[in-house]
Parts: sequence; structure tokens; C-alpha cells
Amino acid sequence: MNHEPAHRQFRALVIGGSAGALGAMLRFLPLLPRRFPLPVMIVVHLPPDGESLLAPLLNSRCQLSVKEAEDKEPILPGVVYIAPPNYHLLVEPDFVLSLSQDECVLYSRPSIDVLFESAADAYGDALAGIILTGASSDGAAGLKALVDAGGRAYVQDPATAEASAMPEAALDACPTAQIVDPSQIAALLLRELVPAPS
Repeated sequence: MNHEPAHRQFRALVIGGSAGALGAMLRFLPLLPRRFPLPVMIVVHLPPDGESLLAPLLNSRCQLSVKEAEDKEPILPGVVYIAPPNYHLLVEPDFVLSLSQDECVLYSRPSIDVLFESAADAYGDALAGIILTGASSDGAAGLKALVDAGGRAYVQDPATAEASAMPEAALDACPTAQIVDPSQIAALLLRELVPAPS
């Protein structure tokens, strides 16, 4: 049950996933309307070599603009930014994106933890995050950092996940996170994160 003040303002959404995440995202990202006011930053574990087709595929299916993130790019509302292969995606304190080839975290670059932790530092309690299906524990520490900063946490129901290890690890780290079915996420985000018209 959500007893938070209705006027709480969210400023950004971060999403992380691995095995099966594209299928999960295709169940809710295309349902977000063009007027969705938050920037969305996404890390999906990808092979390090070669070009990713994730951004153009999602862009062709979504009402929101979806693009691969670029270094030092200002974060704009209503845009979905995808971490490129072999780069960590971070949010800087002045709300620009940065890309890094620092060491892998839990064998992954991009790392969900790196995105979520840097976004939590920048946005504090104005951040929401979703951990989707995946086969590692990446994202659990990042979601905990988000919760510790006062943000709102959602985790895909492990029973609906193609790989349940990632959502299970996230729930172990953040037992207060809201458990969600991907088909219900769009309606939930619009209801809980977007201010009602006055």
C-alpha cells in the first residue's frame, strides 16, 4: 500500500536487466506515452563486441525517443537512454551522462549497479528504479543504494522472469521493493511517478 504524499516529484527512472530483459521491456516501454515526463536510463547486459541493435529496436516500437547514450550528453525528459556495449553508463551530479570503461562489475560492463548508484547520488529521493529478469546479482547493490537515498524500487516478479536470479537478489537486498509484472509496469509508472494534471 502506498502512503506517500501524492505531490512527491520524481525526476528520473533507471532500469536494469539481463537475460530476457528485452522481452520484458517490450511489454511496458511501448505503452509509455510521448508525454511521459521522466528521462529513462537503461542498462542491459550486452556482448562487449559489436554494435547493439537494442536502441533502434526499442525506438521503432516506442512512443518515446530511444537512443544509445553518448558521453557528456545532457539528460532530457521523455528520452530513453541505453548504455552502449562495453561502457558503464553513469549520471553525473550536473545531470549529464558519462560513459566509462572502468573495470567490469560482477563481470559486467555496462553494470546496472554503476548506473543505479550514480543516479541515486544525483537524484536522491526523486529517483525510481526497476530491476528486471536476469541471471546474475548485478543491480541488487544499486537498487539498495537507490532505496537508501529515498528512491522508489520496483522488481519484476521472479515467477514471471526468464531468469529469476537478478530479481531474487534485488528482493533479498531490498525487501520493501514493490514486486511487479511487466505487463502492469506502464500503468503503475503513470499512476505513481507522473503528477496528475491540476
